[in-house]
Amino acid sequence: MAEEKVKDTRRETMTVGIAGAKLTAEPRELPAGEPPPLPPNAELKVIGKRTPRLDGRLKVTGGAKYTADIRLPGMLYARMITAPHPHARIASLDTTAAAAYPGVRAVHVLDRFDKDPVVRYAGQPVAAVAAISQAAADDAARLVRISWEPLPFVADIEAARAANAPLVFPPNPDDKVPRTGNVRGPVKRGPQGKPKGDAEKALSEAPLVVDHTFRTQVQTHCTLETHGVVADWQPDSALVYTSTQATVRFRDELAEVFGIPKARIRVISEYMGGGFGSKLGMGPYGVLALHLSKKAGRPVRLMLDRREEQLCTGNRPSSVQRLRLGATPDGKLTAIHLSMYGSGGVAGGAGGAGPAQNMYDCPNVTTEESDVFMHAGPSAAMRAPGHPQGCFALEQSIDALAEKLGIDPLRLRDLNDSKAARREERRIGAEMIGWSARRKPAADKGPVKRGMGMAQSVWYRIVVPDSSCEVRLDRQGSVEIVSAIQDIGTGIRTVLAQVVAEELGLKPEQIIVRIGDTAFPLAPSSGGSLTTGSITPAARNAANRVRMQLLDTAAPLLKASAAELDLRDGRVVVKNDPTRGVSFADAAAKIVADQLTARVRRSEDYALVDGQTGEPQVQFLGGVQFAQVAVDTETGAIKVERVVAVHDCGRPMNPLTAESQIKGGIIQGISYALFEDRTLDRNVGLMVNPNLEMYKIAGARETPKIDVHLIEEYLGRSSTDAAGVGEPSTIPTAAAVANAVYNATGVRMLELPMTPDRVLSALRAARS
Repeated sequence: MAEEKVKDTRRETMTVGIAGAKLTAEPRELPAGEPPPLPPNAELKVIGKRTPRLDGRLKVTGGAKYTADIRLPGMLYARMITAPHPHARIASLDTTAAAAYPGVRAVHVLDRFDKDPVVRYAGQPVAAVAAISQAAADDAARLVRISWEPLPFVADIEAARAANAPLVFPPNPDDKVPRTGNVRGPVKRGPQGKPKGDAEKALSEAPLVVDHTFRTQVQTHCTLETHGVVADWQPDSALVYTSTQATVRFRDELAEVFGIPKARIRVISEYMGGGFGSKLGMGPYGVLALHLSKKAGRPVRLMLDRREEQLCTGNRPSSVQRLRLGATPDGKLTAIHLSMYGSGGVAGGAGGAGPAQNMYDCPNVTTEESDVFMHAGPSAAMRAPGHPQGCFALEQSIDALAEKLGIDPLRLRDLNDSKAARREERRIGAEMIGWSARRKPAADKGPVKRGMGMAQSVWYRIVVPDSSCEVRLDRQGSVEIVSAIQDIGTGIRTVLAQVVAEELGLKPEQIIVRIGDTAFPLAPSSGGSLTTGSITPAARNAANRVRMQLLDTAAPLLKASAAELDLRDGRVVVKNDPTRGVSFADAAAKIVADQLTARVRRSEDYALVDGQTGEPQVQFLGGVQFAQVAVDTETGAIKVERVVAVHDCGRPMNPLTAESQIKGGIIQGISYALFEDRTLDRNVGLMVNPNLEMYKIAGARETPKIDVHLIEEYLGRSSTDAAGVGEPSTIPTAAAVANAVYNATGVRMLELPMTPDRVLSALRAARS
């Protein structure tokens, strides 16, 4: 008889739905080798429990070593030379005096200026010097002589759109997107593709239409740790310590630029102080540091100062959005049409149509997005790229429509939003903040008026299958998990320990976590809220394989089969008689080899079975936030007094760190709503607030009471069912605050930041 072919998948029943609302059992097709599905968090011992960060003590005591703390033997210090003009041609460049300065060991000019000797924004990196001290490097950098030929520039978005505006870039015939002057676009889209239906026709026929134009500003990342590199070029290889959200991507870019094999490059980022999207690439500072190290034959440390950080490492683009909504008298949306443009300076990425395309059920949706180039620092991915801008417009428009209809804004959202998780979040959040007590706009009689508002978000469940972990167990009972994944401050180091501890019946603090090093199994970048959903299934699957090996090892000790054994509370026990068992350490001591190991790459998401229609190509995450504000109508000052945030992130792996991320996102969102604004002098093209003294960000005094509630939504798509939560909490914050301001004052704020002068101006306009 022919040998039966082994199936590479198996069918399992998994828990799907929202804990506390509705849970069902649904079939899934799992790849071979996957561990059994996890039960809901209530039945687990470690996963889903509030677990303090394993690296917390190291961080608060200074024991954690960040890039700026790295000191290598013979290390040099570097300083960049940046452009003082927003647009200029380099007529000549002389580094002779800088190279001759005492203590200088290397000077390098970026190669790109050999082909195109033009700078396009003030602060653009041009060159760098390396010396035996930071002071010497700073002094030498001032001796680099550059003769500039200033060129016409434009540093205002409306001026950049004009037909006669100075061009930032010459025409590109290979660009498939239409471009006129500095305007690239519009790109017309709808939900997950082409426009849906006919929005213009639907708007012309709609009984009710709201039509507003909204404006949002440029926001810089303001990471606590500035961008930086300690580069050590060795013969045909490189060792790099860097503050990065992407160890593997940094390595790959370095290999491409310098033409050396990836295997000869090691990138380490054990601890890093925030990125928010700005640290996903190598950047010109990385290129300069490596070239300097190669020339000098010594390690080079290049850390950006705050001014450089503000000018050249990225920002959230601005936006100007005209948003029109059409609806029936009973509140059903019939049309959404968004026309928007914005500027990411010399980069693109100014779109923000995601919320309009994906938040609500609507038969006719068209979005048009355009980038406007101007002579300013480049944009970079920033916490939910485009979505805070888009949400600021959409969620205020939804509230305006609700007022026009005379119905509760929550009711209008219930009518048009089919996502079950957000429906539950609206219900929970409304109860937490006391929404039923919300009054009509401008109900307070005195100068200080209080109000309540809400907004919701949409984000995407993004996973990267190329995510790997290795779990090791040695004879002494020590357990390690290693991966190139980086912890950017979100707590993934602790979550990985929880996953392994759950599988092996241990405590998280018993797990040694080694991450942030490309010498370990490769892992994805940390961006897009993809880290937890991508890496935790690989961690669990690797731990499960080690678990099975250990049970095989322990079986003879307990005179039982491996299938009859379990790992619980630091012991290997017989399932039906837990009194029979041995300690985890005693079982590990019987390992034949030096250690048990398993290296696993994440599998693809589990397939749906039994004729189910399936889910959308993109799976969505969400979140609903409520804000309570006080507005002083005499000074224009807005004080956010309380925020209630209810979010979904699949299976919450560690509620403590998830809540921390949400609170951080809310504070950043309040900062965006009320304070932050990169200001350019349009006459000279320079940023006038390139520091944290004049560039205001929210601090302790501006932080409100924040209440967070996480719901458990099981999707049945991986061995952990985890997802991220880094982005969703930032998305609706500014919109919720703006809606609360309207409820307080009866005046709608259409521009960010909502500074006192803008509040007073809006109040005066309303009175007149």
